[in-house]
This record gives sequence, structure tokens and C-alpha cells, in this order.
Amino acid sequence: MPIDWIWGLIGGLLIGTGGAVYLLGNGKIMGASGIIGGLVDGSGLDTKWERILFLLGVAVMPIVLYPAYTEVDTHITDNFWVLAAAGLLVGIGTRIANGCTSGHGVCGMSRLSIRGIVATCCYILAGGLGVILFRHILGVI
Repeated sequence: MPIDWIWGLIGGLLIGTGGAVYLLGNGKIMGASGIIGGLVDGSGLDTKWERILFLLGVAVMPIVLYPAYTEVDTHITDNFWVLAAAGLLVGIGTRIANGCTSGHGVCGMSRLSIRGIVATCCYILAGGLGVILFRHILGVI
């Protein structure tokens, strides 16, 4: 019996732990889009080193965990334009929603934030509609 679901569980535990450590360490809500956005637009330069260290941790962790898994099947398309459009839509969505899955979905919902719950419902619905449209109706991915 395959236990592929275990990687989702481990990933969720790592993201939740990261959010808790970030909150306990500096009293701020962990939102990846806000951490990156603060570096890009200059609004977070006063905390740039903690932001850079956070992003380094996100980049290095898969390398550290690489020996623990042998094969990962992500089902990501090879179509560059689909990936570029998806990245652009996610970036625009995080700016419109003032946050991303880590800020709203993990940290917001765990604090029972109405704004986080509504935002999470909206992006889950948008993702589901995107799959229906692009995969099942248009056949792009």
C-alpha cells in the first residue's frame, strides 16, 4: 500500500512548525508572500536579514531532506507558458488578497481569523475552478 500521503503530512507539519517558530520568535505572522514582498518593494528592509534567513531556510530544506525520499512525482506540466501564467496569477492573487496560503491558510485559520478563513475559501475555490477550466474544459494541462 503506497504511503504517498505521508509527504503531505510531513510538509504540513514543517510549515505549521515554521509558522509557530516565526510567530514565537518575533511576534509576526508568517506569510511567505509578505516576507518576499517586503524585500522586493523595500517595505521590509528593517527586517531584511530575518526575511533572507527565512527564505534561505525554505530553499535549503529540500536539499537537507533529499536523502529521505527517492522519487517525487509532482504532476507539474512541461508547458512553460502554463507555468508562467500560473506563477503570474498566484503572484497577483497574493497581492490582491494581501497574503498567501501560509499567511491566510496556515497562520490565519489557526488563529480563527475571519479574514484568513474567507481568503482561504476564495483561493481554494479559485484553484478548483482553475483546474476545471484548464484541465477539463480547455485541456491545457
